[in-house]
Amino acid sequence: MYALVEYKGKQYKAEKDALIQVDKIDAEKGSTIDIDTVLLVSSDGSVSVGAPYVKGAKVRVVVEDSFKDGKVIVYKYKSKKDYHRTIGHRQQYTTVRVQEIVVA
Repeated sequence: MYALVEYKGKQYKAEKDALIQVDKIDAEKGSTIDIDTVLLVSSDGSVSVGAPYVKGAKVRVVVEDSFKDGKVIVYKYKSKKDYHRTIGHRQQYTTVRVQEIVVA
């Protein structure tokens, strides 16, 4: 059984006990979050597709950990104009574990 969910503007495939990396969530470690924006549920060969969401379906996840991704360096340069600029960015993520997929 798996489900496709939309969370914080992005889509993820959720299976039981799977780890998913989502954008940073301001929640305590070990707290439970219910995601009710389920786009598709597949179980035992049958597929339920929502329009836009499957009614009564939700995915329960548990917050595991938060971390920063590797640094991405952006370097801007214009030739003959004495222009150089270096910018670094580290995206913050939260790892969540899918606890269960509930279908009404």
